[in-house]
Amino acid sequence: MNGGTAQSAAAAAAMPPHRRLPDFLQSVNLKYVKLGYHYLITHLLTLMLLPLMAVILLEAGRTDPNDLRQLWLHLQYNLVFVLVLSAVLVFGATVYVLTRPRPVYLVDFACYKPPAHLQVRFEEFMRHSKLCGFSEDALEFQRKILERSGLSEETYVPEAMHAIPPQPTMANARAEAETVMFGALDNLFKATGVKPKDVGVLVVNCSLFNPTPSLSAMIVNKYKLRGNIRSFNLGGMGCSAGVIAIDLARDMLQVHRNTYAVVVSTENITQNWYFGNRKSMLIPNCLFRVGGAAVLLSNRGADRRRAKYSLKHVVRTHKGADDKAFNCVYQEQDGEGKTGVSLSKDLMAIAGGALKTNITTLGPLVLPVSEQLLFFATLVVKKLFNAKVKPYIPDFKLAFEHFCIHAGGRAVIDELEKNLQLSPAHVEASRMTLHRFGNTSSSSIWYELAYMEAKGRVRRGHRIWQIAFGSGFKCNSAVWHALRNVKPSPNSPWDDCIDRYPVELVDGFPIHKAQQ
Repeated sequence: MNGGTAQSAAAAAAMPPHRRLPDFLQSVNLKYVKLGYHYLITHLLTLMLLPLMAVILLEAGRTDPNDLRQLWLHLQYNLVFVLVLSAVLVFGATVYVLTRPRPVYLVDFACYKPPAHLQVRFEEFMRHSKLCGFSEDALEFQRKILERSGLSEETYVPEAMHAIPPQPTMANARAEAETVMFGALDNLFKATGVKPKDVGVLVVNCSLFNPTPSLSAMIVNKYKLRGNIRSFNLGGMGCSAGVIAIDLARDMLQVHRNTYAVVVSTENITQNWYFGNRKSMLIPNCLFRVGGAAVLLSNRGADRRRAKYSLKHVVRTHKGADDKAFNCVYQEQDGEGKTGVSLSKDLMAIAGGALKTNITTLGPLVLPVSEQLLFFATLVVKKLFNAKVKPYIPDFKLAFEHFCIHAGGRAVIDELEKNLQLSPAHVEASRMTLHRFGNTSSSSIWYELAYMEAKGRVRRGHRIWQIAFGSGFKCNSAVWHALRNVKPSPNSPWDDCIDRYPVELVDGFPIHKAQQ
């Protein structure tokens, strides 16, 4: 494919100026060539079977009825063979039905929207930081990060961080966790009509706040969940833990029949604000904001009619065996004994490596055969002929209609947009979620899906790719299939502002500010 492209370009260059096609027409031609190739490979089996079926029908039309009668008599004399064949077919069908994975449906989900008084404007953020005793150098660094972050001035920090001085107490951290989790769960139970007592599996993930009793126990106590509930509390797993929680819930639903699973994904800021001056540990202060999501999953066949999505694949990649990857997002104390999360300069390179491994596993599960053939062909050419051929990047736009890229920061979104060759429209939900709500950690992929629903873009049959990165270092993917034209959930976090989006950004600023 690359060789053909080079020859086309050389031929175009050799043409007289008056006969050359304009550049945009050449790109259009290449686009249609690729679409034609994709269509041909996708429907190759059908195109090959059509002549075969035509021949079979013609031969069947010429068959003498006496020949059919002889065939029937032959089968009667070989009754044992027919019975054995039938038994094998029935046994095989039974084994297939009993061993195939049970479908897992996403009935609905809810994202927590904090009250307006918790919004933090940049001026207020800097004023509070100054009162907290940060050095002038650290203050200037934070100001630059805020301005280039892509965050708006409508994001939220917890109540304890609005106080002067801040009050990062255990009680306030518990209050933040309860407010976020219970707020999302109240909306979820109200929207779905499911009673808390019907929930058989509960999975909660929060990386940095793990009190005793656990967050999952707090939910069991609040909603008086049943005594035999399978509850799990995932801690220290970073921003990709939401996909891990979905994977765990899916596994539990394969074992326990006819039940619901609730996944709660959140992060806690109150006790995890950094008050030192090390720049690598100041970045989370500028990016992380209050947020959380609750997701209702079901393996009940009756729920398919009302469910929004079915879960198709979960692919998890863990690079923790590599020391650089393990240390690139690391909670520690600085020289003054102040605790924070340090981000390595190698973070984006490590994330790129984890992404490559993840999509290498995911690709064969979701990509059309045409893309897999191109990828395999370039790999063979590179290995066998030691050619300097660039690795072929599969076109994931042929596999997915929607992309939910973890809103970890502008650099993360920019990198994936570039590496996966996505258009601005494909990363719109991620950029707008970062702008409106900031980095809400593991729940950001749900705010992004809520954005797409609020825009009315998710139609029956669409495929959604949720991809997130987290400490460890991990890259995790979840693939969903829309079962119907999806409407936004009640009390969507975008209800009061979706008409204002998308906001056009330049270097992290809204376009009207960039022009001033």
